[in-house]
Amino acid sequence: METALDAEFSPIRQRRADAGLGWTDPAIADLPAPLDVMYLGKFEPEVWVPDTHPAASRGVIDLDELSRMDVIHGPRAGDGTYDRWLAVLRTYNPHFDFTDPPFRKSLAVTLALAASGSQPAAVLTGPRLRAGAVPAQPGPVTSTGTRGVVAVRVAQCQLTATAGLVWNGDLPGQLQQLLFDTADGFGP
Repeated sequence: METALDAEFSPIRQRRADAGLGWTDPAIADLPAPLDVMYLGKFEPEVWVPDTHPAASRGVIDLDELSRMDVIHGPRAGDGTYDRWLAVLRTYNPHFDFTDPPFRKSLAVTLALAASGSQPAAVLTGPRLRAGAVPAQPGPVTSTGTRGVVAVRVAQCQLTATAGLVWNGDLPGQLQQLLFDTADGFGP
């Protein structure tokens, strides 16, 4: 089933699901019993900036630049990622705040509005790219329907979220092994 997975992994703890893939916080060393977790890596967002912004030609934007822009970010997730990223950006600009997206489910429409606005705006996606991975092609990325904006990476790799496979530790051993093997094969 596709459902929101909160920071407490409630669907698993309440036995509505056997396992779940979600954004976890490795700083929380122990999940409540009987949950087990396998971390699958760190991921970072894409940032879409106007093609006239200096970061567009570099293919990367630093957090100081980003914190001085209007940044449209998707809906607040229950996993804490939004709040952690907001705190990071506020270390660069204490008055920083995200702008709610005009269309929550349409990145293309949000990008079009950001590109056509009178004031430069960036669009920050949720975690999408493996942190530290070298892009397939260096520099900015454009895509069909993204006229006027380009995707860039975030410098300093401070906006990250860790993917984790979480399961109920009292599942049968064979099923736990299958989950572990699947997660282990997910590597870079």
